[in-house]
Amino acid sequence: MSLQDLLLKQGTWLFNRRSFLPLIFIPIIVIALFYTATTNGGIQKKHKVYEYSCLAVSLAGLAIRCITVGYVPKGTTGRTTHGFEAQSLNTTGMYSIVKHPMYLGNFIIYLGIALFTYIWWLVLLFILFFWFYYERIMYAEEEFLKREFGNTFNLWAAKTPVFLPNIKLWSSSDKTFSIRTVLKREYSGQLAIFVSFGFINIINNTVYLKKFQFDFNWMILLIVSTIIYITLRLLKKKTKVLDVIDR
Repeated sequence: MSLQDLLLKQGTWLFNRRSFLPLIFIPIIVIALFYTATTNGGIQKKHKVYEYSCLAVSLAGLAIRCITVGYVPKGTTGRTTHGFEAQSLNTTGMYSIVKHPMYLGNFIIYLGIALFTYIWWLVLLFILFFWFYYERIMYAEEEFLKREFGNTFNLWAAKTPVFLPNIKLWSSSDKTFSIRTVLKREYSGQLAIFVSFGFINIINNTVYLKKFQFDFNWMILLIVSTIIYITLRLLKKKTKVLDVIDR
């Protein structure tokens, strides 16, 4: 098997399982926190400004996803978990400045969570994992788009950065921004962010303070996030409020 075929096979396999594979970082984070507490000793000093900055980083990643999703037309590659599908190639909006804005958003979200652990080598491990993981997915997705759209894809790919945006290339979408699409697709993501920060806060306190403790500020943020999640999920499942009108 050639290297290209291997990358394509691995990328397709990872793409189909991308919803849950990042969860392997949960036990890694727990082990890393316990290991750091054992080797360093003492009580970790918390810095509220730093912690909220980590949250801001993750929310910035969510914002990138929201801006991308809000302008994405139907039929582009997206949420399927059984292989790549696309009826059209999106080259405007966020896709005019970077090929993979959704994965960029994911990276920034996960980076904020990794930074929140206060463990520098865990952040480096995350970056290496992300590079290995998403590089293969991006390669497989681009190969699919190349087969589907041919020269149209080649012209777009030749000028558009793979992962680091170039805002000078911005081209406005002819679609109107759909807040309904954003709310319908990203309500789970916002909850996942606050659950992750709350989980790490609890584990951190358990490790360093030797007792179960959930800091009040993170508890409030998680409760608000949960209320938002339940509300939007009910609206999505039980009503037509979030149904997207053809733009």
